[in-house]
Amino acid sequence: MAMAMVMADVAYVSARSTLLVKKKKKNRKISVFNFRHIIGLIIPNLRIHSKTPYAIPPGRVVFGNNFGLRAGGSRFNFLTTSVKASMFPQNPMLNDICAAAIAGAVALSLLQFWGEIAKRRILKDQKLIRKIVHINIGLVFMLLWPLFSYECQAAVLAALVPGVNIIRMLVLGLGILKDEAMVKSMSRSGDYRELLKGPLYYASTITLASVVYWRTSPIAIAAICNLCAGDGVADIVGRRFGSKKLPHNRNKSYAGSIAMAAAGFLASVGYMHYFSQFGFIEESPGLVLGFLIVSLVAALVESLPISTELDDNLTVPLTSILVGSLVF
Repeated sequence: MAMAMVMADVAYVSARSTLLVKKKKKNRKISVFNFRHIIGLIIPNLRIHSKTPYAIPPGRVVFGNNFGLRAGGSRFNFLTTSVKASMFPQNPMLNDICAAAIAGAVALSLLQFWGEIAKRRILKDQKLIRKIVHINIGLVFMLLWPLFSYECQAAVLAALVPGVNIIRMLVLGLGILKDEAMVKSMSRSGDYRELLKGPLYYASTITLASVVYWRTSPIAIAAICNLCAGDGVADIVGRRFGSKKLPHNRNKSYAGSIAMAAAGFLASVGYMHYFSQFGFIEESPGLVLGFLIVSLVAALVESLPISTELDDNLTVPLTSILVGSLVF
């Protein structure tokens, strides 16, 4: 009898709640995931366990979809991941394949776009085009990292995008295939053999940062940001405002080195904040200080004669990874 009364009370409360929900939500029932989303917003530190195809790391809550958010995360993550959940397959492997395809298509489109700009001589400054490509390819690729799931294969599939570009650099650099527009946009002199140096190191760095460190590591952020933003901006600023040369390397300028340290640092902090919105990394003054140290040391190494003899695309990321391993 007591059990029957309890069941009746539960049924009454449930029915009344349903009527209230229907009235407020215009006859739309709240799903289980939306209920969990509401609880997550009210109690951000509560762990909500859900049978989803994604491996949600501890300390994250599910906000109405299959993607985790660190406790205390922003509404920005909820909005972006909600859009992602509606567009991508719920199977993590298919999700990562789609994300890799999108990242590859974006990277290829950027390369072809700047290749055509160089081929048609819309911008006559060939070095400027090369540095624009240098800056935006890696940074845009990092912007797409949140598209991937939390599964182990995500980093591997993401790394396939720059990995394919490694093969492309080898094929073009060895003269097996020809692509005049691509060679012009990525080489200093237009010689296809140059692709076996700087561009190959560049693609290798991004591949390594993706598969080894991935989006939860500040080392990946520091390596890619100092390589792309730092080294790219250093050349542009140095050639335009670098009249005062460094005493230990007359090929480098004060303006270029300062610009490199500033650009690498600001880009690193920007991506730290960006990834923190998804719960991949946690913002802290210690990380900011670490990024500053890495950028300053990377700029110093880039200014040395040995960096010119080897290649900036090799020395800058190696320095960033080494110093980052010590400070982070």
